[in-house]
Amino acid sequence: MKYAVALRNHPTYWAFVLHRVSGLALAVFVPVHLYTLSLAVEEAARFDAFLEWTEAPAVKIGETLLVVLLAGHMVGGLRLLALEFLEWRDWQKSVVAITLGIALVCGLLFLMNAF
Repeated sequence: MKYAVALRNHPTYWAFVLHRVSGLALAVFVPVHLYTLSLAVEEAARFDAFLEWTEAPAVKIGETLLVVLLAGHMVGGLRLLALEFLEWRDWQKSVVAITLGIALVCGLLFLMNAF
């Protein structure tokens, strides 16, 4: 039991969790995004109302979270590719921290551009 808890308190485990959670969140987002794009083609007035709604600060924060999740999912996928094709090294724990930092920086840059 103690061994199982130790495995879950490891940076690579949390990278695994981030990758899966971000993948699920993006899977939920894609149909919503496609529906929104269909509004632009079929119902311009509703699309314009939607665009006005997206100017709300809460929506901007949500978009920022989405960008962080997208960046986290992307770098998590790159981490998985490295695990598949490279030999394990201790520096890979540092790569997990770096990828999380990259994801957060992407979100911060998006947020700064949103307002």
